[in-house]
Amino acid sequence: MIIERTSKEVVFRLSSSTKLEDLQEIANLFTFEEISRKSKATQKDVDDLVRKIKKGRWAKTKSKLDL
Repeated sequence: MIIERTSKEVVFRLSSSTKLEDLQEIANLFTFEEISRKSKATQKDVDDLVRKIKKGRWAKTKSKLDL
């Protein structure tokens, strides 16, 4: 593996035998890091959002199961 830095980008050079699925997972991680670095959300904001999502999911599940 070779990593190069230019004035505008960082370039990773890997063997052509590298699995594309593995590269996609790494690309997803880099994308997440870039997005989260720009975020102004607090941990409390994230926790509140997760709580709302879970609550909505449970309500849908109860409805589907007729509970």
